[in-house]
Amino acid sequence: MAARARPLLVLDVVGLTPRLLAHAPRLRAIGPATPLTPPLPAVTCTSQATFLTGLPPSGHGVVGNGWYFRDLAEVLFWRQSNHLVDGEKLYETLRARDPSATSAKLFWWFNLYAAADLSVTPRPAYPADGRKLPDVYTEPPELRDELTERLGRFPLFRFWGPAADLVSSRWIADASIHVLRKRSPTLALVYLPHLDYVLQREGPDGPSVPRHVADVDALAGALIDAARPLGYEVVALSEYGITAVTGAVAPNQALRREGLLRVHNSLSGELLDAGASRAFAVADHQLAHVYVRDPADRPAVARLLGELPGVAEVLDGDARRAAGLDHPRSGELIALAAPDRWFSYCYWLDDARAPDFARTVDIHRKPGYDPVELFLDPRRPFVKGAIAWRLLKKSLGFRTVMDLIPLDPSLVRGSHGRLPARADEGPVWLSSHPVETSAPVPATAVRELLLRLLFRN
Repeated sequence: MAARARPLLVLDVVGLTPRLLAHAPRLRAIGPATPLTPPLPAVTCTSQATFLTGLPPSGHGVVGNGWYFRDLAEVLFWRQSNHLVDGEKLYETLRARDPSATSAKLFWWFNLYAAADLSVTPRPAYPADGRKLPDVYTEPPELRDELTERLGRFPLFRFWGPAADLVSSRWIADASIHVLRKRSPTLALVYLPHLDYVLQREGPDGPSVPRHVADVDALAGALIDAARPLGYEVVALSEYGITAVTGAVAPNQALRREGLLRVHNSLSGELLDAGASRAFAVADHQLAHVYVRDPADRPAVARLLGELPGVAEVLDGDARRAAGLDHPRSGELIALAAPDRWFSYCYWLDDARAPDFARTVDIHRKPGYDPVELFLDPRRPFVKGAIAWRLLKKSLGFRTVMDLIPLDPSLVRGSHGRLPARADEGPVWLSSHPVETSAPVPATAVRELLLRLLFRN
């Protein structure tokens, strides 16, 4: 006779650390806090894939938030297809053990075509006139209309970019409460991203951080209050901790100066020509995958990058394998930033030649992660008026570019991606049930811990 699973709500509170729990009484009340050891890189897509499969990046293949697709000769970030994740996912194992069990994946990544029964994920619409319209993709399809009618359109421009704030996390929380009450999934995975914005803008010691932690704690409290009467056990965890940084490293500029990286001169500025480059770096917070076409170039590239100020080490061969990143999607070399630095994707040597998308929020065209998208250009006069003017033109059907993002990496005050130097700076696990493993808990153990809670006595 198949075991019956019991309801479980998993809150992914991005950026939460043991240190920040002092400002989160509702989360703290879930149960004892146990430090987590994230995978390398400690970034969203890799961490979530590790939580759900129990595998390191070398096993599930999610080596970052993006990577170089060699068959396409393109760098692609923030892909959404679940087919990119190898290994059996938590919700697949749940269904195999209890065919009556259902699951909901609410804003966790790699959501499209996952084996979850219910899912909600951002998916903007791009009409032929060049606009970008907020929208979501859901399974089943009618859930999209149900949520939109109840909550309004998903606030995409408050989910990322200079306007990112608590509004998007509140929409996610409200949508999740609705799904819990109306659909009653056995397993509900909920993503609350708000702290990510604040901590990258201000760093962990920013003046407004305690208030924002309290705001997310209140959202978590509302979810807990909705879940408990329905019989849910509640777990909270985080993917990484964000630490203070003082500046960025630009490996692509160094590679270009050595003639290893090539650009294509276009009508929209200089574009990285990855397929024609001998070496280039895909920057992802504090880790960069360095793709080197000719094995003979590897020693020179490793030496060049290792000598850059702000680079802690460059992993090759056995060191790359020991880091859990021995996968065909990974770069031939892996660069790690110093604890107080992060990697910029910038490859141009003159800001006048930067591509037009560099000054916009454009997470899919940039060949690397760009946290500067969280800021408006402070040197631009009357920037809020410029936004209003552009929005008015768009509403009237005119084409316009929202080129209001700065090119100054010094604005960023927090980053992540490295393994934490101290447990109180890293991610955390919160549950009312004791953790039957040594602390800190490795991210690869999270899947088994969640299965134990699902099939608890």
